[in-house]
Amino acid sequence: MIEFIHVFKRYPGGFDALRDINLRIEAGEMAFITGHSGAGKSTLLRLITAIERPTRGEAAVNSKNLTKLPRRRIPWFRREIGVVFQDHKLLFDRTVYDNVALPLIVTGTDDKEIPKRVRAALEMVGLLDKERMLPVTLSGGEQQRVGIARAVVNKPPLLLADEPTGNLDSTLSDEILDLFLDFHHHGVTVLIATHDLHLIDRARRRVIELNHGELARDTGAKT
Repeated sequence: MIEFIHVFKRYPGGFDALRDINLRIEAGEMAFITGHSGAGKSTLLRLITAIERPTRGEAAVNSKNLTKLPRRRIPWFRREIGVVFQDHKLLFDRTVYDNVALPLIVTGTDDKEIPKRVRAALEMVGLLDKERMLPVTLSGGEQQRVGIARAVVNKPPLLLADEPTGNLDSTLSDEILDLFLDFHHHGVTVLIATHDLHLIDRARRRVIELNHGELARDTGAKT
């Protein structure tokens, strides 16, 4: 599903965000990426989504070689990845329903299929009764749930989350984690970048720790 072989990422000015990363995450696996601020967590996710390209090394996601992926194919490649952000990135002038429907509209899903898919996603996150509300009227935890529904409405095999509980208290964080665990239970590959140790301890899943751009620890590494 995800494989990095001797991957480096250097930004202009000579800053090495990632150095010699070797990593393999199998389809259907769940793992946490952790490390200090600036350790390279977000850069790793940006490589997986092809927002950035490796400076050196080989990276493959969903059997696609990212170092050779043509730019015109990137939008199609991203249809197989759902992304959850810390700050939700919702459209506050659109309803909850419209926010979740947006990926389906962009990808040209049949108009008759959209309501069924949107409502199924909202039901999964417990917000079916909020579909006509504006995001600004929702709590922070509910807004994050909308973001998760939007990320999974296309039924992607891979779900990424970048600090998804960073703005939430521990109770709401546990609720969000339970959603990710449920998606994983249903076969979705889940990768969460977080510094929330409570989340990691409670989930008891694979931990990938970065330190100044290098792989410091991987509890699921094959030897």
